[in-house]
Amino acid sequence: SNWLTLARHHRPLSISYSHTVPRINPARRIQEYGVGVFDLIPTKSALKKALKKGLIQVDGKLATTATLIQGGEIIVFIPEKVELPERTFNLDLRVLFEDNYLAIIDKPAGVLVSGNSFKTIANALPQNLKQSSLPDKVIPQPVHRLDYATTGILMVGKTASSIRKLTKLFENKEIEKCYYAVTIGKMKDHGIFDHDIDRKEAVTHYEKVATLESPRFEQLNLVKLEPKTGRRHQLRIHLAATGNSILGDRDYSPEHLLLKGKGMYLHAFSLDLIHPFSNQPLFVKASLPKRFTKLFPDFGE
Repeated sequence: SNWLTLARHHRPLSISYSHTVPRINPARRIQEYGVGVFDLIPTKSALKKALKKGLIQVDGKLATTATLIQGGEIIVFIPEKVELPERTFNLDLRVLFEDNYLAIIDKPAGVLVSGNSFKTIANALPQNLKQSSLPDKVIPQPVHRLDYATTGILMVGKTASSIRKLTKLFENKEIEKCYYAVTIGKMKDHGIFDHDIDRKEAVTHYEKVATLESPRFEQLNLVKLEPKTGRRHQLRIHLAATGNSILGDRDYSPEHLLLKGKGMYLHAFSLDLIHPFSNQPLFVKASLPKRFTKLFPDFGE
């Protein structure tokens, strides 16, 4: 069984895990026996890495791939300390929810979520969030994408196991996402878009919640969108395909309907899920940005 201890070996007072080996027959090398013994080392390649980095001891001695396990030994695993990046991108983020496992932030427009650029949400997270106190803490990282111009709800994992579980929840469509967009032109009150994207199934439910006459665009609509799949640019492609492109969408709007300099009117409004560790319902929303409520004042806070 695993229990937490404070190890006073060559890493003073860092958290460690220990496991007492039961009787086994025949004896096995640690690289076979040790897979899955600790939650943080679920695979053979992770075990090899941990051995190579000197993070595992058997009966007080550093273990190698050749170390033999015969039964009765105490295996200690001391995870590496989390090193924060030397430079963090100085950007104040609105934190909507945070605990030891995950955080949910309100992403501003005009910033990449992650990637090779320095000015990303990922590089701004460490200074906006509290470091997790759990042993598998990592540098916080986003677990899904929002486009550069999109605003709103973005979920972040703060531990290795949380990132794994949240990624799974998104993959298994166990997180309900709701967006709002301002669209151009006349459209039905509600419906389903279900045409494929890149030959893959893509489904979006929509509901028109308000309409505004516009001299330039004829009509602008505030539309609630619930994607049931997660294809890249799904909402933008689906709306453009029906002739109702999103206001300010530079990639998918016809030339004569382009809006210059005001950004794109697409906002990730809410996430609804069961918290993967507390098993409690978690519903978080990010109120509509000012540029939406200027057009549709009834939908402010």
